[in-house]
Amino acid sequence: MKLTLSPLIFIISLFLSLSVYSQTEEDYKVADHYTKQEVEIKMRDGIKLHTTIYSPKDTSKKYPIIMQRTPYSSQPYGEDQFRSKIGPNEFLMKEGNIIVYQDVRGRWMSEGVYDNMRAYIPKKKGKEVDEASDTYETIDWLVKNVKNNTGKVGTWGISYPGYYALYSLLDAHPALKAVSPQAGIGDFFFDDFHHNGAYLLSYWRATAVFGYEKSTPSDTAWYKFPELKSKDQYQFFLDNGPLTNLDKYYKEDNVFWTQLKDHSSYDEFWKSRGLIQHLKDIKPAVMIVGGLFDAEDLYGPFESYKNIEANSNNYNTMVFGPWSHGDWARQTERQAIGNVYFGDNISENFQKNIETKFFNHFLKGSGTKDSGLPEAYVYDTGNMQWDSFEVWPPKQTTTKKLYLGADETLTESASETEVSFVSDLKKPVPYSEDIKMVFTPRKYMTDDQRFAARRPDVLVFETPILEEDMSLVGAIQAHLNVATTGTDADWVVKVIDVYPEDAEDTEETQAYLKMSNYHMMVRSEVMRGRFRNSFENPEPFEADKKTEVSFMLQDVNHTFKKGHKLQIQIQSTWFPLIDLNPQTFVPNIFKAKAEDFKKQTHTVFGDSYVEFMVLKE
Repeated sequence: MKLTLSPLIFIISLFLSLSVYSQTEEDYKVADHYTKQEVEIKMRDGIKLHTTIYSPKDTSKKYPIIMQRTPYSSQPYGEDQFRSKIGPNEFLMKEGNIIVYQDVRGRWMSEGVYDNMRAYIPKKKGKEVDEASDTYETIDWLVKNVKNNTGKVGTWGISYPGYYALYSLLDAHPALKAVSPQAGIGDFFFDDFHHNGAYLLSYWRATAVFGYEKSTPSDTAWYKFPELKSKDQYQFFLDNGPLTNLDKYYKEDNVFWTQLKDHSSYDEFWKSRGLIQHLKDIKPAVMIVGGLFDAEDLYGPFESYKNIEANSNNYNTMVFGPWSHGDWARQTERQAIGNVYFGDNISENFQKNIETKFFNHFLKGSGTKDSGLPEAYVYDTGNMQWDSFEVWPPKQTTTKKLYLGADETLTESASETEVSFVSDLKKPVPYSEDIKMVFTPRKYMTDDQRFAARRPDVLVFETPILEEDMSLVGAIQAHLNVATTGTDADWVVKVIDVYPEDAEDTEETQAYLKMSNYHMMVRSEVMRGRFRNSFENPEPFEADKKTEVSFMLQDVNHTFKKGHKLQIQIQSTWFPLIDLNPQTFVPNIFKAKAEDFKKQTHTVFGDSYVEFMVLKE
């Protein structure tokens, strides 16, 4: 049931761990209300983890503990140095909680060796460790040693700290009562650096953050970023050519770069780092949070919620708003992604009325499943309003198949149409028309797609102007029947909301654009064709043979309004969001040579379709 509820780059990477809700009262100072303590907590193997504890100065009552474990630093270091903001949001900070930050193993001031997305060990023996055991032993120490705590603990985090929050659910300590993984990776082969096996070249610069190890605690960054002169990422990567040419920027001492190159398919290395398959019999209450336009971690939040829901009997809820990565932790009056404005004070509403209520109910209140919060609280990014659902995906839906028909139309029946295009790797389709060099991409998730629609190597199919609203909910399935003159290819599907000609500009509209006929990307995904049958065992295409390629696009909650059109674009390059597929099958694209990259012709057949779930009125 649907209920309508009316260096500099280092600083950028670090912000995700700090929950930046920047507009609190000017006169509120953490040091006036909290004391700070720094401790080294010993783990079972003797390694000590640096832990920072902020405790309310008012000791007349006891408080729950809310903890974040992070690879991005628990700084500032020194017991007389305070963060300007602590905790998940300003409301929880001001009302009083014991707030804890911990540098995870091998990062910053903690001892040990860092392992990027450290593999979970279900049945640990002796001194074997993983992030679950480190979390358990940290919580155990905190509840036994921190004064004035109630014995109840919550964990939270955004992005990588969100992954550690998700990890805390495994072998959870009995004191852990409330967990909010926010934009956390669920499986490293489908989030962040990979999408369906395609390498996200746009994240290449972030390899520096995770790839360099250190041997001793450090309160300053021990890694550095590649020095690049170019401010044009498209031209930079095009000029560099095959991925092997990027080795001059990251040598063998960058462990993560080596791992990416050596594990190009979904082998045991990546499988062991996934958490989703272990989310069973979860006991603590969970609130999964994500952004519907999160370019980094969209797969993980949705799949984490669905797997906990299917395999546990705990309290489990989800919140997805019109946010990019981490937007919900800020307080921005006008919420927008790129050119698209969604409404006012959306993040503050979440922090005050959802996030705070969740933690208070399970850490300070009765802790029953009757929290007063929706099971699924999801923003309709077309109607610009919050919706509450009793289950996700909603049950009150019908299935709608839209076939890629003749004359650039979407039809409800298959045809014998064949449409071909030339994929020239010397002129790949950009993912954005902005000229920039980004640390990680964000804005493209709602970008205007007219620049792509007007290229000959992008196929366009669309409905007539809609005569009534059409609300899409849940996952989108692409079922393509294709052929290529080569032996490998990527397939990109984009679902687009085409605005009417009288759509008005907003203050967010870029100067060179108009919202009239704006092509808003609602959802998009890539499938590396070699993995069409198996992510573990890549296989070539047989040249010129009709072949099925099916894959899922992440969930949406978007109403295509009356007067709009639904458009689907199909392309084979998406540069440099993803790396170039040579279009000639090679065992490992990270090690492909320049002569492997060849122009090819791709064909899409008229029995291809995209399947949607349409909400019933």
